[in-house]
Amino acid sequence: MWHGRFKQDTAKIVQDFTQSLDIDWRMYEADIEGSIAHVKMLGHTGLIPTDEAVKIEAGLRQVLEEIQQGKFTPSESLEDVHMNIEARLTEIEPLGAKLHTARSRNDQVATTTRIYLRKRLQALSTELHELLHVLTGKAKQHERIIIPGYTHMQQAQPISMGHYWLAWFEAFSRDNDRLNFALDSLNECPLGAGALAGSTLPIDREMTSSLLGFSRPTRNSLDTVGQRDYMMDYHYFASMFMIHISRLCTDLITWNTQEFAFIVLPDEFCTGSSMMPQKKNPDVLELARGKTGQVIGNMTDLLFMLKGLPMTYNRDLQEDKRGLWASLDTTESVMKIIAALLERAEVDEDKALAGLSKGYSLATDIAEYLVMKGVPFRDAHMKVGRLVGWCIEHNVSFGDLTLEQWQEHIPEAGADLPGILSPEESVKRRDTYGGTGFAQVERQIQEAEERI
Repeated sequence: MWHGRFKQDTAKIVQDFTQSLDIDWRMYEADIEGSIAHVKMLGHTGLIPTDEAVKIEAGLRQVLEEIQQGKFTPSESLEDVHMNIEARLTEIEPLGAKLHTARSRNDQVATTTRIYLRKRLQALSTELHELLHVLTGKAKQHERIIIPGYTHMQQAQPISMGHYWLAWFEAFSRDNDRLNFALDSLNECPLGAGALAGSTLPIDREMTSSLLGFSRPTRNSLDTVGQRDYMMDYHYFASMFMIHISRLCTDLITWNTQEFAFIVLPDEFCTGSSMMPQKKNPDVLELARGKTGQVIGNMTDLLFMLKGLPMTYNRDLQEDKRGLWASLDTTESVMKIIAALLERAEVDEDKALAGLSKGYSLATDIAEYLVMKGVPFRDAHMKVGRLVGWCIEHNVSFGDLTLEQWQEHIPEAGADLPGILSPEESVKRRDTYGGTGFAQVERQIQEAEERI
């Protein structure tokens, strides 16, 4: 270590406690990428001779090659990924001692983390787009299949299964917007902020920002090294995404039960029981739902860490990446496996329709039919509600009623009423924009594909 201030070496127990290799070694490639841009800038500005900058860059590339080939093992005594790489660089090329000119680990780690996180979020974006493609494909496949729609977990109205898949398309599309926002919020380059106040040396921050693919340098050096808002933007995306996943899983788990039985999960995504031979358990869906709390917890962890920190950098921030890595790994794995499961999931149309026959989900259609006959909606609601109560009392469904019985309970009922009382007619007639009508679902699919 390079610490001229101290007369004694750091105690081993302190080294073990403060090291962060277990957290940050995975960022070695991003750290070297940032250092190469930094040394190019040092050479360009004349802060070090150009030929020395070239030699240092070559040394950095050799370190990268050694790591990738497994020839270089980092040491915990050097604390972190940054010091390990610089130490090995200096062994290869003594001029490497000049690399840290006009740079602090504070702006270095902020830059390295953003480079690494950007790549991970770009990969997540690709996976999320695949999930959106799967959902539009399912919407096309199941556009004409009718299932019960629920509110309060009670049968409400018939809906198109394609409409259901498109509802999740909307939710995950909002997640995609949040992911894009997170990508944009990290699109500033911290290099040059130094420890907290910038540098007295004539550095070119625009150059390093451009070399590293950022849109601009950060605007305030104090804020640069002390803020982790861009991480929070990721965590919010991840938490909302996982909440949507958890809710989707709950629907599919419920509809896969024998009591509902109209969602058929692929065998290869389910498991059996160690005791009960008949079981086909939706373990993938349950595990995905179970992992949601971990991701939300990681967001909460960072919120609590940040809430009491003074401006600017504090060592607490070393821990900002523990939950970040866990959340990234979890979100990515869930995104992949749920997309693969959904692609293979099927719908038992007969059982879905059988479920509809047991309820009174066409009651609203009757009330709206009466509205078209001039009956005020509240009066229509009352009339149909009374009829439902009578049907339940006498254990009959709407389909069992004769026209005379209809007119006995609802005098405004005409001969045309029974003809509209089918799930298919109910869905087809809900032709308002954004509704479940087949024509509207086709329109929504087209719009979804264009948005992708």
